[in-house]
Amino acid sequence: MSGLVSAGRMVLDEKKLQEVDSLWKEFETPEKANKIVKLKHFEKFQDTTEALAASTALVEGKLSKNLKKILKKIVAKDAHEQLAIADAKLGGVIKDKLNLSCIHSPMVTELMRGIRSQVEGLITGLPSREMAAMCLGLAHSLSRYKLKFSPDKVDTMIVQAISLLDDLDKELNNYIMRCREWYGWHFPELGKIITDNLTYCKCVQKVGDRKNFSSSDLSDILPEEIEVDVKAAAEISMGTEVSEEDISNILHLCEQDENRGQRPSLAQIQVIEISEYRTQLYDYLKNRMMAIAPNLTVMVGELVGARLIAHAGSLLNLAKHPASTVQILGAEKALFRALKSKRDTPKFGLIYHASLVGQTTPKNKGKISRMLAAKTALSIRYDALGEDSSAELGAENRLKVETRMRQLEEKGIRRISGTGKALARADRYQHKSEVKTFDPSGDSTLPTVAKKRKIEEVVEEETEVKIKAKKIKLELKGTEQANAEEGEVVKKKKKKKEKKHRAEEEATLAEEPCTSTEVESSEKKKKKKKKIKEQDD
Repeated sequence: MSGLVSAGRMVLDEKKLQEVDSLWKEFETPEKANKIVKLKHFEKFQDTTEALAASTALVEGKLSKNLKKILKKIVAKDAHEQLAIADAKLGGVIKDKLNLSCIHSPMVTELMRGIRSQVEGLITGLPSREMAAMCLGLAHSLSRYKLKFSPDKVDTMIVQAISLLDDLDKELNNYIMRCREWYGWHFPELGKIITDNLTYCKCVQKVGDRKNFSSSDLSDILPEEIEVDVKAAAEISMGTEVSEEDISNILHLCEQDENRGQRPSLAQIQVIEISEYRTQLYDYLKNRMMAIAPNLTVMVGELVGARLIAHAGSLLNLAKHPASTVQILGAEKALFRALKSKRDTPKFGLIYHASLVGQTTPKNKGKISRMLAAKTALSIRYDALGEDSSAELGAENRLKVETRMRQLEEKGIRRISGTGKALARADRYQHKSEVKTFDPSGDSTLPTVAKKRKIEEVVEEETEVKIKAKKIKLELKGTEQANAEEGEVVKKKKKKKEKKHRAEEEATLAEEPCTSTEVESSEKKKKKKKKIKEQDD
């Protein structure tokens, strides 16, 4: 009995196994397969659960109890032989626990493939129908195990829990608003001092009438400073006086509690108990989300992840959506309105309420929501279809989104000049405020009247005005005289030039004889002279 032992079968001819490429030819028919391998041991499973346990152990690379017993009984006898293993991880476990030499190679994978193709011929006594039914049942069971369709992984509880949480928030807001408005007529200052709704309702339930605040002890509900303020405000309150019947109507419900024999408090039954139940429901939702979708919870938080699952219907339906759909999930109305009116489509839906999107600046919200949706889609698919239930993938993706967000924020404050790698030094911000005073002159609608001045001031102003007027007159006279003198000088020069010109013309006429042409020229000259005189005059 030499050779390899493979899953209860013994190899007869090792030489043919060396030819890996042509090994499939040896398993074309059951007869050829029987010449290569021989059945060593066969053990049947008792039921489907045992088969499922053994299969899941093999898938996870673990050694089941039945396989351990078989290897100890059968293979330990031939300890010098090598055990062919299809899974290298399982081979390491067998080698550590049983100290058996295992082999895993491409030749082994081809051998396993050939054995699976001719398993009906190698194992006698099993009808093909029963073999097919058993394989189908085991495949279904194994698929359910892989997809983790267990009671702990039912996402219907998440859908119902988040819907109930939203309903509780609406009811709490309605009851608190009614309680504040109703009691505010009697003690309006209490609502400004105590901002917490639950504490407000507890104070109303414990004290009732505001006159009882001074004598009541509220140390178990309020801190000392606020308690002092409440008692001081109760003494000087501007609220209306109400009767005991009005206070009882505020503090009690209309229906009688048959079990207690008294009316339960409105604040106690509706506000306080609902708020306590809401905190319990939130803790339940947080634990359920970490069990079903840990990576999704790490990426976007419990509430946003639960709303995404509820909107899609289930975790598996949400895993079928692409990242672009996950990004705008919850903004369907805005999307179709934008498509109808041909405007910009929305950048985010329910994912807007995630903490990573809320931390970014308004300019980068679109980019971060797109990247967050892409990483969230991967986390959802890993949670829905993955075998591992750890949150490592979600933590890695969240770190990538945070680094990207940090890069986008630092990009805006980098230097424009130079290499652009160094960060710009931001100066310390100092708020410089300009103080403007109030101008009371704009309040009065009456015309402004000048103040009465002293007689001496008036006389001095009049004398200064007279002196300035005299100076101006003297300057004007001097300029007029100078202009007149310049004009006379110019006129005298013109007259002298005209006299010289006339004398020269008369002398020329007396010397030269008169001809017809000369007479004509002289006449022309005379006409010109007349025109010049007329222009001068």
